[in-house]
Amino acid sequence: MYQWRKFEFFEEKYGGKSKVPDDVSGKIECCSSGRGKVVIGSDDGTVSLLDRGLNFNFAFPAHSSSVLFLQQLKQRNFLVTVGEDEQISPQQSAFCLKVFDLDKMQPEGTSSSVPDCIGILRIFTKQFPQAKITSFLVLEEAPPILLIAIGLDNGCIYCIKGDIARERIKRFQLQVDTVSDKSHSSITGLGFRVDGQALQLFAVTPNSVSLFSLHNQPPRRQMLDQIGCTVNSVTMSDRSELIIGRPEAVYFYEIDGRGPCWAFEGEKKFLGCFRGYLLCVIADQRSGKDAFNVYDLKNRLIAHSLVVKEVSHMLCEWGNIILIMSDKSALCIGEKDMESKLDMLFKKNLYTVAINLVQSQQADAAATAEVLRKYGDHLYSKQDYDEAMAQYINTIGHLEPSYVIQKFLDAQRIYNLTNYLENLHEKGLASKDHTTLLLNCYTKLKDVDKLNVFIKSEDGVGEHKFDVETAIRVCRAANYHVHAMYVAKKAGRHELYLKILLEDLGRYDEALQYISSLEPSQAGVTVKEYGKILIEHKPVETIEILMRLCTEDGESAKRGSSSAAYLSMLPSPVDFLNIFMHHPQSLMDFLEKYTDKVKDSPAQVEIHNTLLELYLSNDLNFPSISQASNGVDLSLGAKSGAPRKLKAESNGKLIVDHKDTSKEKEHRERREKGLCLLKSAWPSDLEHPLYDVDLAIILCEMNGFREGLLYLYEKMKLYKEVIACYMLAHDHEGLIACCKRLGDSGKGGDPSLWADLLKYFGELGEDCSKEVKEVLTYIERDDILPPIIVLQTLSRNPCLTLSVIKDYIARKLEQESKLIEEDRRAIEKYQDDTLAMRKEIQDLRTNARIFQLSKCTACTFTLDLPAVHFMCMHSFHQRCLGDNEKECPECAPEYRSVMEMKRSLEHNSKDQDQFFQQVKSSKDGFSVIAEYFGKGIISKTSNGPTGTQRSGSLSSSSGF
Repeated sequence: MYQWRKFEFFEEKYGGKSKVPDDVSGKIECCSSGRGKVVIGSDDGTVSLLDRGLNFNFAFPAHSSSVLFLQQLKQRNFLVTVGEDEQISPQQSAFCLKVFDLDKMQPEGTSSSVPDCIGILRIFTKQFPQAKITSFLVLEEAPPILLIAIGLDNGCIYCIKGDIARERIKRFQLQVDTVSDKSHSSITGLGFRVDGQALQLFAVTPNSVSLFSLHNQPPRRQMLDQIGCTVNSVTMSDRSELIIGRPEAVYFYEIDGRGPCWAFEGEKKFLGCFRGYLLCVIADQRSGKDAFNVYDLKNRLIAHSLVVKEVSHMLCEWGNIILIMSDKSALCIGEKDMESKLDMLFKKNLYTVAINLVQSQQADAAATAEVLRKYGDHLYSKQDYDEAMAQYINTIGHLEPSYVIQKFLDAQRIYNLTNYLENLHEKGLASKDHTTLLLNCYTKLKDVDKLNVFIKSEDGVGEHKFDVETAIRVCRAANYHVHAMYVAKKAGRHELYLKILLEDLGRYDEALQYISSLEPSQAGVTVKEYGKILIEHKPVETIEILMRLCTEDGESAKRGSSSAAYLSMLPSPVDFLNIFMHHPQSLMDFLEKYTDKVKDSPAQVEIHNTLLELYLSNDLNFPSISQASNGVDLSLGAKSGAPRKLKAESNGKLIVDHKDTSKEKEHRERREKGLCLLKSAWPSDLEHPLYDVDLAIILCEMNGFREGLLYLYEKMKLYKEVIACYMLAHDHEGLIACCKRLGDSGKGGDPSLWADLLKYFGELGEDCSKEVKEVLTYIERDDILPPIIVLQTLSRNPCLTLSVIKDYIARKLEQESKLIEEDRRAIEKYQDDTLAMRKEIQDLRTNARIFQLSKCTACTFTLDLPAVHFMCMHSFHQRCLGDNEKECPECAPEYRSVMEMKRSLEHNSKDQDQFFQQVKSSKDGFSVIAEYFGKGIISKTSNGPTGTQRSGSLSSSSGF
């Protein structure tokens, strides 16, 4: 033990000249501390209380004779004393136990006050005979319960448990030893141990160490050892261990027996514990003086050593150790702060001791790391790099990694740097730069084994301990592609895994197989990103993957009626169009396969638009073909449709004359597909097609696809645009055939097309007599144009002669002559009818009417009075007419129908839309207008009837 290092981790407080105040009277018999004060009991029965710095606070008489033992409680501000008072009777003992409430003061006299004594108890009774008290200990249980143990010189322990203030107590006795020699059986020390519900009491005699289990009834005694110690050489450690001091050593006891012992030689006058330190006052037989030592048992060092006078009491309060001497002088010793202790050790380069010190005293991690850093710097300066790195590794999490990395960047110390970086990753504190640096270290060292271990390492939850992207990037740069692929696959970074396969290794088949193994959503994302490369090298296989992604692949059989809903959840082929940017042929193959398999895709309009653009384009532009031609001229010749010729030059190079190439054949096939798509995607039952009509028209016009334009215009009923296409192509035969099909009004056609056709031939400027004659036939048949318009239109073509229209004009003149003759006869008839009507009207106005009917028109009986005669020459009995005497029953219906027709015509005259519609749909609009005038609809009408006479008006009301 004398080899332990000695340090001055403690220092004397208050200048080392403290003393017990003179106000403390008598000899000091006992001391206690707690709750920020020191309590001293004297032989005159006085109890004195001292504040911080051993300043006197107050004193009061606790007992009349002397205070033997006292203890300041921790939980409550109570003071328990054992002392000798006046003996009232021989039967009663003078030794009493008192409990004082220091928070309650009772006035005594004029200038002083004493604490309230809340309980007084006689220690010895008939059941508990009197003996000398050698030890005393109080345990605070749940308030207000106290457990008091009083050790006697006869080997007995009197225990008192309960609420002393209310005198609700229980007494019981424990027997330690029955040896007749009291010097060997007296109780020299006591110690309580509380472990959950278990309550145990250590009892020490000069010859034994015992343990009582108080939670058992009756309490059970267990002998721990057959050696003991004297008074004041017993204490309890912070971990509830019993410590006893003997001349040869200091012993520790647990509940199961003796534990470790420390061979500190010398008589142990006092033992104590303070913040994990062991305090000993040891008598040095050689010098005859006492030494006060503070032992750090964890670090095996002496924290403080001091020669002292004769010590009478040892206390711990206010964070200090207080030694009270026999001459009432006092010594206060306090622990230095951690910084001072570490500075002391650093000056001596005792870094190991410093590290153990901060770890044993549970200093914060930052302080520990600082000590380790200084130790590492010290070792680094001594070029002990391995040990220095071991210390730096322990600072991870508190010391900035760059501080250590800069020291070991030299290539000769790359092993140490690798070790540090590995530990940095192990603790999950590495950044991307640290990962890069570590992987570079592995690659420079060519340590594949460590690289494998690092790459395959995981933390507790199965995640990598490094940044995945950084690891992949560094491994790729160092050509460790297998490791990079492992990391990418393990981390689920499918895009990076495929990037390595495709860009670094060119393993396209493996990439396709990997994509096929992914979930559909993940596979779709990866194909979008790397589809361009895959289409370039493996177009067929890539299209197969796309088909599996975009179609049901038999899932409809599982889902039944939900297949349509499932289709809407699948990726759309439109999402993958960008990967075919330089490969339109593959795109066309993909979309054709898709449309063959899926008939009701939500994106069918976009798909059809794309297919139309591919079908109708003049050239698909394959970059790979142009690059592989190696000087072969692939341009189109001036004339299409000519036979293909190959000419061989002297150097053996072939020159391709593109007059009827396979490319033109492929172009024709695409146009046929385009026309088929235009027709199939516009079923007759749909108003609008399954593609963008405007886009289709633009594509047909841009690429000169006349068949498509004709179909679209005809489908959209744009007949004039249809014949315009034929006119541009000077296809007279097709033009006339088109007009025959589209100009028949009986079939819903537009007859005005023949007028446009006639106008076209009139402005053509070349001989087209045959065509004109055929056109005139249909114009004459449907009476589309008047002859004068026909003559004016055809007169503009200088190449046409009168003979072309001679027969047409002759027939029209003959027809007109017949019409004129018919109109003349009709006019004469209408004139005669008008004269007859006027004569009749005049006769009615000027001449009397003779009614000669002898029978009633209604009942055919002989007419008698009263009778009613009408101007229409009908006569009736008045009784046959009833209430209607103002109109002829026979003529009234005809008259009403005429008036109703007139009112209807007047109403229709206000419906302009109907009038113009009739004019537009009629072959001769002028006849419609004339009819309206003839019916008096388009004329000025009076507000009411101009005459007073009506057909069938009443002539007389009675008689002839």
